[in-house]
Amino acid sequence: MVTRDFNLYSHFCASFTGNEDRSLLTTIDGHDMTFADVDRRSAQIANFLSDAGVSRGDRVSVQVQKSPENLLLYLACLRGGFVFQPLNLGYKKAELEYFIGNAEPAVIVCDGDNEAQISGIASAAGVQQVYTLNGDGGGSLTEAARLQHSNFASVQSEKDDLAALLYSSGTTGVPKGIMLTHGNLLANTEALVKAWGFTANDRLLHALPIFHVHGLFVAIGCVMLSGASMRWLAAYDAKQIVDFLPECTVMMGVPTYYTRLLAEPSFSASACTNMRLFVSGSAPLLEETFVAFAARTGHHILERYGMTETNMNASNPLEGERKPGTVGPPLPGVDIRITDDQGKQLPTGEIGHLQVKGPNVFAGYWRMPEKTAEDFTKDGYFNTGDMGRFDADGYVAIVGRNKDLVITGGLNVYPKEVELFIDELPGVKESAVIGVPHADFGEGVVAVVVADANSSVVETDIRDACKRDLADFKVPKRVVFVAELPRNTMAKVQKNVLRDTYNQILS
Repeated sequence: MVTRDFNLYSHFCASFTGNEDRSLLTTIDGHDMTFADVDRRSAQIANFLSDAGVSRGDRVSVQVQKSPENLLLYLACLRGGFVFQPLNLGYKKAELEYFIGNAEPAVIVCDGDNEAQISGIASAAGVQQVYTLNGDGGGSLTEAARLQHSNFASVQSEKDDLAALLYSSGTTGVPKGIMLTHGNLLANTEALVKAWGFTANDRLLHALPIFHVHGLFVAIGCVMLSGASMRWLAAYDAKQIVDFLPECTVMMGVPTYYTRLLAEPSFSASACTNMRLFVSGSAPLLEETFVAFAARTGHHILERYGMTETNMNASNPLEGERKPGTVGPPLPGVDIRITDDQGKQLPTGEIGHLQVKGPNVFAGYWRMPEKTAEDFTKDGYFNTGDMGRFDADGYVAIVGRNKDLVITGGLNVYPKEVELFIDELPGVKESAVIGVPHADFGEGVVAVVVADANSSVVETDIRDACKRDLADFKVPKRVVFVAELPRNTMAKVQKNVLRDTYNQILS
């Protein structure tokens, strides 16, 4: 009986054959890393970690700056069967104490500037080994790895073997460890390479962070499984994007990347002549951004939908209509359904709870079997917490998060609907709609608005417009103006912060 090896790195290796001397990655200063370099250097790190006592299934916690060596560490963990736990550089001491204490890693890798703090956290958590990896690629990890053999036989992995452990933001309670398997990542990457037409001729402009699904699993996975290459930026910079677009064929980004590009005077259609695909995700793409980008470049941004627990679930098509305001049909192999509060499937056009089933869906929450059982239906669908609907063409539209649903006077208000209306009003740049306590209605609708520069729009303008075109219960009871909306590192609006800030505004 032949057993299929699900080790993700082993599948990446198939694209190396015959391409060993080709560049996989080029930094902005022109440093090249070939496929052979990647295989050799990730083997050295895998050997070092193995010699340090890291065993299959052990967690490796990583809080470092984006660098090619950070990528090598991730690949080394895949090869060794170690569980990669990337941590946002923005996490503070208390957050790190929780994440590290909960994951119980065998090893922690951190930036040299943060070694003292991490060592203290590690000691308290009973972690004996801490190594450094800096943004320039230096550090005790890479220094020690250079002394290791450059051959490493990647472990054979089962479909359900853990590859990564990522933590939720914790905005709705205790952060949850999301267990992603080699089978999850492989199935989703295979689907995306096919859906987005990736080949060895592609070159990805990689400006995303790699502590998150988007930059780590989606972007890097598509490149490595197809044998493509990357122009590697340590961070997003609109002027650098314009400089490097002409040599690339694909770019992935959050919506903010595209709005900043549109605000960059040097950005024009001529920079995009070699580009075949722009992909947007991690946060909703405004229709006005979609339209403005198409008018400037002739390219229609492809919006897709995913989450940490599932990677990608749906995507607008490579060939065919890309509808603004939708995330496209479900990806092949992924089943999406929309249900009511009782779990009954709803017909086309009706808004309900979005549930997902497929090989991309995570194995469960780390050491939280009760929470895992709570978030899955009896027939195996994952409750995403998103509210959505299907249109007549089978495209999915996300209308908001279930937790963001506002129930005022017993009536449901879907924030996305009100936000889309307000965003179209003169003088409005963007908005976020939230529900806050109201003595009479339970919750009242509040709109938090960012106005255009030099705009004279005021609260009564927005409320009057809403009264004209929206049902009364959807009209914001208050409109407040801010310079910018609070966002996390993946550009998602932090509505929990807004709810806390304006909790008493209707009291």
